[in-house]
Amino acid sequence: MYGIARPLLFRLDPERAHALTFTALDAAWRSGLNPLLSGRRRAFPVQAFGLTFPNPVGLAAGLDKDGAHVDALLGLGFGFVEVGTVTPRPQAGNPKPRMFRLPRHRAIINRLGFNNDGVDALVANVGRARRRDGRLGINIGKNRDTPNEDAGRDYLHCLERVYPLADYLAVNISSPNTAGLRELQEEQALRRLVGTLREAQERLGAQHGRRVPMLVKMAPDLSDEDIEAAARVLSDLQVDGVIATNTTVSRIAVQEDPQARETGGLSGAPLMDKSTAVLRRLRTRLPDSIPLVGVGGILSGADAVKKMAAGASLVQVYTGLIYRGPDLIGECVDAIRRRKEAPSRGTLPPDPA
Repeated sequence: MYGIARPLLFRLDPERAHALTFTALDAAWRSGLNPLLSGRRRAFPVQAFGLTFPNPVGLAAGLDKDGAHVDALLGLGFGFVEVGTVTPRPQAGNPKPRMFRLPRHRAIINRLGFNNDGVDALVANVGRARRRDGRLGINIGKNRDTPNEDAGRDYLHCLERVYPLADYLAVNISSPNTAGLRELQEEQALRRLVGTLREAQERLGAQHGRRVPMLVKMAPDLSDEDIEAAARVLSDLQVDGVIATNTTVSRIAVQEDPQARETGGLSGAPLMDKSTAVLRRLRTRLPDSIPLVGVGGILSGADAVKKMAAGASLVQVYTGLIYRGPDLIGECVDAIRRRKEAPSRGTLPPDPA
């Protein structure tokens, strides 16, 4: 069904196509027709961050910024869905146009800029969701007009508001579309911010009688030295997990494309190698007690397996869903299952270096 719809959607402006797709998905979910879109749900339970996920394939943040479509998205067969990034106050994001397809490269450039209706709207939306299947992550950020020295205030506000509703929390300090945000990944800034949030996480856990895991989402454009510094901080502060990675500002893989001149974060197939290299390096620098979520460039089951081989416990898709449709979810689950089951039959080739 998606194969029929995609050419029509790709004739539309990306944001208009996005809105139209959600209208259709919500209608399909309410009518009980989602199996026509996604096929049967693939069950392959995995453990991470002290949680059980129905399967290891999730949706990355950014598609449902306001948590308004949680049930329809979980109905596609995801093991987990991450909503956001949400900020304390509503903000319109960057001027349009701000999203560009690169079909030749199966990629997207976006400079949306945390456009969302604010944390109160997200809390109301998520509170109405039934959430019968799968886990829910909530990704938090800061408003664009909040200076970095006050960023902790914004993250704390969001953390406190969404804590009771989330299965896990994700701290976004790696989007390239909010000026100065990635500076929060610098070692001392990272230690201050994540240290403050870790203290709040433990306080809220005691207050609510439930400890919600907190993950940090990193950029793919860090130097090796920056990755090692970040790994030291995240290890010292004992975060529950790391998401690797966000979008890239590099255009090396798409430099001949006319759209490459557009500013923003590049996602999709050209991000695969870069994000997987950061994932692999983080895995060698972080203790095994800190699981990793691999995201960036997954457009096939084989791509998902490469993320797992590089050290991921879970994977997420976004741009791949736009190019491949819901069939990608089950394909990834099945490929990961085959990889996990193969050792007992002696048929698994060595993981790539």
